[in-house]
Amino acid sequence: MEFGPDPEDQAFRSEARAWLQANLPVRTTRRDWERTLGRAGWIGLGWPEDGHGNRRATLTQQVAWAEEYARSGAPPRSGHIGENLLAPTLLAHGAPGQKSRFLPPIARGEELWCQGYSEPGAGSDLAGLRTTAVRDTPDTYRVTGQKIWTSLAHEADWCFVLARTDPAARRHHGLSFLLVPMDQPGRIEVRPIRQLTGTSEFNEVFFDGATARAEHVVGGEGNGWRVAMSLLGFERGVSTLAQQIGFAKELGDVVRTALATGAADDPVVRDRLVTLWAELRAMRWNALRTLGGTAGAGAPSVAKLVWADWHRRLGELAVQVRGAAGAVGPDDWSPRSPYELDRFQHLFLFSRADTIYGGSAEVQRTIIAERVLGLPKEPRGPKG
Repeated sequence: MEFGPDPEDQAFRSEARAWLQANLPVRTTRRDWERTLGRAGWIGLGWPEDGHGNRRATLTQQVAWAEEYARSGAPPRSGHIGENLLAPTLLAHGAPGQKSRFLPPIARGEELWCQGYSEPGAGSDLAGLRTTAVRDTPDTYRVTGQKIWTSLAHEADWCFVLARTDPAARRHHGLSFLLVPMDQPGRIEVRPIRQLTGTSEFNEVFFDGATARAEHVVGGEGNGWRVAMSLLGFERGVSTLAQQIGFAKELGDVVRTALATGAADDPVVRDRLVTLWAELRAMRWNALRTLGGTAGAGAPSVAKLVWADWHRRLGELAVQVRGAAGAVGPDDWSPRSPYELDRFQHLFLFSRADTIYGGSAEVQRTIIAERVLGLPKEPRGPKG
């Protein structure tokens, strides 16, 4: 893929940068910010123009928008799960009625989504999930079970849920992909999970006979595994490049701190900093190669393995270059006030999870081994 100075792409990038500078919110909710993006047509740039309310942009223009958004310091997105995961899945597998019902509200920033995949005991081994969806009428299912590590469930209007619709089937057979409204008091409960960082982006979600309409089963009953795996393929697209802009900012902060504290005088530290810089450049070119369609089938798994390990090592180095100060709290801390992590401590703690969420490193290696290299499948325990 060539990313030269195409005049149309340069004009698009300039428009994006100018709009972000003029519209960055001073004080607003994340939901209001999504609506602002939607009104301006910045949601769904990669979708086809089928009357869903989005503007059309080439792949290079999508990259430009993602990079400018990351550089601008704009708020974290609440709508990225609907825009970047569910929408491409509906475009690939959804019925016409599902597309016309759900894509326009996503493009307008009016409906937010969360992902109901992982469960206690079925995180990395997703095929072992136990949440059920029972057809109780010709038009509805009743969903019962528990999901965990559900990002932004406390803000979401809808959840796409992978559930077992055929109790007699084993493993990935008999699963369905359902769209479930979250506003069902007494039938859906969301409990925040407090993390080491003190934040609560993740949640437990309990379904107690929650209603899902039969017309909102994507891909047909029993085809949930195929739809779910397709969605995971969309998870690491253009947004990966925006993520790397954030990584570059963090690395720059670590370099400046190493120079200020004198940690950069240590040749081992200098070597680690240079290695991280070089690896980040390689990640960018690999991401561009993947978007250009020239990478192999295991490219998403390779990318996840590489960036997760890279970010974890950056978090470790961020604390190291601060010396003893990296392990203690602020000077004005007291037992009477809450302990606030600084940005490097937050980076260190949160990046410990990078090799687990979104598909653990073990799972990614298994995918590469079995589906790309053709190695024997990993032995599993007895069926329960």
